[in-house]
Amino acid sequence: MSAGSVAPKPPAPEGIEVVNFGCRLNLVEGEAMRRAAVAAGRRDLAIVNTCGVTGEAVRQARQTIRRLKREAPARGIVVTGCAAEMEPGGFSAMPEVDGLVGNGVKTARETWLGGQEAWLGGTKTWLGGTADLDSGRSPLEEGFEDHTRAFLAVQNGCDHRCTFCAIPFGRGVSRSAPLAEVTAAAVRLVDRGFHEIVLTGVDLTSYGADLPERPVLGTLVRAILESAPGLARLRLSSIDCIEADAELLAAFAGEERLMPYLHLSLQSGDDMILKRMKRRHTRADAVALCEELRRLRPDMTFGADLIAGFPTETEDMAAQTLALIEDCGLTFLHVFPFSPRPGTPAAKMPPVPSNLVRERARRLREAGDAALRRHLRGRIGRTLLVLAERGGIGRAPDFTPVSIGRAKPGSFTKVAVAGHDGRKLFGKCLDDI
Repeated sequence: MSAGSVAPKPPAPEGIEVVNFGCRLNLVEGEAMRRAAVAAGRRDLAIVNTCGVTGEAVRQARQTIRRLKREAPARGIVVTGCAAEMEPGGFSAMPEVDGLVGNGVKTARETWLGGQEAWLGGTKTWLGGTADLDSGRSPLEEGFEDHTRAFLAVQNGCDHRCTFCAIPFGRGVSRSAPLAEVTAAAVRLVDRGFHEIVLTGVDLTSYGADLPERPVLGTLVRAILESAPGLARLRLSSIDCIEADAELLAAFAGEERLMPYLHLSLQSGDDMILKRMKRRHTRADAVALCEELRRLRPDMTFGADLIAGFPTETEDMAAQTLALIEDCGLTFLHVFPFSPRPGTPAAKMPPVPSNLVRERARRLREAGDAALRRHLRGRIGRTLLVLAERGGIGRAPDFTPVSIGRAKPGSFTKVAVAGHDGRKLFGKCLDDI
């Protein structure tokens, strides 16, 4: 999961500003919080939705809180998200913070209906705690990106305990939204004019294991496509390669509306490091999945999360991860220099010197940039159907960014690809559809 900060949207007319850090799920929940706070009558409020993946993400959140208070001293600041769930005392001690809201209740309107004096009048209150994370099912949340694509958070929490990850402590156990609620939401979003829906969650491929019918992710994908025949595009966010079920593979093979792109949570290409991470897949598992999906869907494209400098990693082990970019045919990389999180087993393992961590991260990024350029070159001469976003950019089915000029956001346009700038494609827009 990504740990970088996401630029906040301009404050809404209602005076509610949400600053999100980290994963796509936080973006979805951030929009849900803004709607809940507005519905509860809140005004002049900044909500900082933190990420607890790395120490750097926590540092950035603290820095942002201080900046927000400097910019608007009279505005209330409420902190929520995984870092706040895991380190409530640290955030509560900040003089800039007026209140804390637990991850388990942060999107509920009832949370924001609480007496304002409880968290804006000098007394800091923890509204909802970790007990809320492990009870009941995951609420279905909706979020939107530039009004071109919609996000459905269909799963929350995680039952696994990777040695580097503290997210289960901030999100609780895995919980799924009922299949019927998800399909109904998809139909509703299509009726509202959205052409693309992205399914997201903390551990998306664990979807359904806690539901009575135990549907798998592939079942959900097929149900959405059947229930919403007007949906042009369905995407998945990051998945765990070892949990890709047979029905999901069949959907990629037979459903053109399921977009040919997957972001894989790989982390390393060395089997010993994967074992020390307590990952459940091997290097061979990752390579085999990518090969099988490309056999089923030749236009399949992959992104991946990779960690550089995990404790005990040797040069040979790092080389295995570097080679994974080629062996899996990865295109879009998220490279993370290892950052220890207090309380995790990996934080107690023998560390790699920081200069080597940075060097290995640099090599991975350079290899990723080269892989992206090869991918872009391979698209030159093709005509791609692109869904336009704001800022003159759109996305091809395989998630490749394409410059589309003045095409209306939310519209489809065909682009005859003529070249690339190392990051995105460009060409001639043939028509708007």
